[in-house]
Amino acid sequence: MSKILIAIDLEKKLLIPMIIRTEIERQGMNAVSDVVGQTLKKMKAFARIGMSTKEIDNYGREILEGFGAKSAPYETYAFPGYSCISVNHAFAHGVPSDRVILKNGDIINIDVSAELNGFWSDNGCSFIIGEDIQGLQDLVDTSKKILLEAISKISSGVRIADIGKVMESKAKKKGFTVIRDLGGHGIGRSLHEEPDAIMNYYDRYDTVRRFQKDSVVAIETFISTKSTRIKTESDGWTFTGSRGGFVAQHEHTILVTSSRPVILTASNEI
Repeated sequence: MSKILIAIDLEKKLLIPMIIRTEIERQGMNAVSDVVGQTLKKMKAFARIGMSTKEIDNYGREILEGFGAKSAPYETYAFPGYSCISVNHAFAHGVPSDRVILKNGDIINIDVSAELNGFWSDNGCSFIIGEDIQGLQDLVDTSKKILLEAISKISSGVRIADIGKVMESKAKKKGFTVIRDLGGHGIGRSLHEEPDAIMNYYDRYDTVRRFQKDSVVAIETFISTKSTRIKTESDGWTFTGSRGGFVAQHEHTILVTSSRPVILTASNEI
C-alpha cells in the first residue's frame, strides 16, 4: 500500500461529505476548481519532447503560487512534487524527476490538485507527446469519453455503483479493462472525503451509497490496456499496472445537482 493510500485510510474515518450550503462555499469551490483547471491546461500545453517531468512540475508550481494556491499532495502527504506526473507504464502518483525526459510518442498523465482559501479541487488528464507511435490515442480518447459520459449520468439519488457500471461496460466494449483498486472521491474541505472509492467497475455489494444533492466529488477514470490492479513501485509512490500495459486517466471535480451536474474544473477543457 502506498503512502498516499495509507494516509487516505487514516483520514477518511474523520471526514464527512462536503455539501455546498452557502454562496461563499459555492464561490470558493468555483475559484479553486478554476485554478486547478487552468493550471492543468497550461501544464499540458507546456509539455514537450525533451523536457523533464520536473520542469513541468516547477512550471505548475509557479502557476499555482501565482493564484495564491497550495499544492494538495505536497501539503497533505509531503509528496515529493507539486503535481503527480506519470509517463508511459507509470500512470498515477508519478514523482516529478529531472531524470524522466519526455520522448516522442510517450503517454503522460498530469494530475493537479490544490487548496485555495480553505477549499480543495482535483483534476487530471492523460495525453500523447508528439506522434502516436505507440498506438495509444484510442486509449486516451476512450478514457476521456467514458469520463464525460459517466458524469452526464450523475445526479442526486443515483447509485454510486451504477456509475462504475457505466465506466466498466464502456471500457469492455472498446477492448479495455479498468483499474479496480483506484477511483474517485469526495472533495471540498480536504483532498479526500466521503464518498470514498467511487470505482470504475460495478460493485454489486455497494447497494446503499448514492450521490447527494449539492455534494462535491472528483470523478476519474482509470482505463487500461491490460491491468486491473495497481502495483506500487520502489519509490513508494508511483503506480504501474499489475499486468503491465498502459493506463489513461481523466478527472473532473463536479457539483452534484438534482439534474445535470456542474463540472467545476471545466477550465481544463477536457
